[in-house]
Amino acid sequence: MNDIVVEKKEEKGDDLVSCVLCRVRIRPQSAALTYSAGELYLKEGEWVVVPTQHGKEVGQIIAKPVKVTLPKKCMPLQVERLATTSEIEEYYKNLEFEKKAWTICQGHIDRLGLKMKLVRVESFFDGSKIIFYYSADGRVDFRELVKSLVKDLRMRVEMRQIGIRHEAKLVGGIGCCGRELCCATFLTTFDSISIKMAKAQNLPLNPNKISGLCGRLLCCLTYEYETYKEMAQNLPTLGKACQTPTGQGKVIRQNIFKQAVTVAMPDGTIIEYTVDELEGKTPPEPSEPQESVNENGLSKADETKAEEKRQIEKKEASTKSQRAKGQKQKKGSKGQKVKKERACKKRAKRKSQGKRRQNSKRQNKKGKDQSNE
Repeated sequence: MNDIVVEKKEEKGDDLVSCVLCRVRIRPQSAALTYSAGELYLKEGEWVVVPTQHGKEVGQIIAKPVKVTLPKKCMPLQVERLATTSEIEEYYKNLEFEKKAWTICQGHIDRLGLKMKLVRVESFFDGSKIIFYYSADGRVDFRELVKSLVKDLRMRVEMRQIGIRHEAKLVGGIGCCGRELCCATFLTTFDSISIKMAKAQNLPLNPNKISGLCGRLLCCLTYEYETYKEMAQNLPTLGKACQTPTGQGKVIRQNIFKQAVTVAMPDGTIIEYTVDELEGKTPPEPSEPQESVNENGLSKADETKAEEKRQIEKKEASTKSQRAKGQKQKKGSKGQKVKKERACKKRAKRKSQGKRRQNSKRQNKKGKDQSNE
């Protein structure tokens, strides 16, 4: 094992060192860090003491160490030693203390009514300090909160506000690609991302498809952006006029991987040219007959299909309108019949009432004549 670490090579003036790297996880939900094994013979699952920005910490090796060759200036920090049993026990006690500190802090936040979200609690392994990471929309006055925490925990307390991207890094999760978040695994810094990167890679500009769990643009948009940008420099600009072996046309599509562009000619034909064909001004080899297109970019076959669809839609619309008119006429005729029947009934009632009145008048006259006699 010592031979592996001591080996050195000189290549192009740089000192290359062969070493063994191991991945160490400090906390169960935190991202693993890379360390050099040095002269130690380490295995997966062993507990080690490593240097961190918070001082010495105890962590566990989560993967099999790998032998690599790196430049001397890129060498990571080195594992100090194997952890003892007492240090491993202290590690688990520290995790329990962080859970307890979380509940205490959350209780004080609810009591004071502070508008802040507690994200993570990290306590130094030596117990000298504890850090509370939180997110909030604006500034929060946490002076009373710090006083209460110092009184309960009996140690130095630091409140650190983080952004939404750092919150996703600390919490972790599964991205839209099905893998663990990049920020929670290997990213150490957050580069600036713009919508221009998505446009350059011909990605859909739908916020739901190009945004991560944090609600910001995906960090992976920066991975291939420079490659796309470099490869697109040799291609004609999209939407601009372009001189081709068969004349001048307009660029309507770009294929960065094939280093080719699709050009619409003035006569309506669409032809694909590679960069070499455009530079040499040699016509492309005939592959398939190009169909002529109209102003809307449709071929004759597509245009005939569209016309057939329009005629079918017109026929359906006319039949629907005729049915609607027939139903209206039926309803109108039924209504007129009902009105006529009602009018006839009213007339019959009036006639019967008139006859009854006339009969009653006649009977009254006869009664009077009889009484006079």
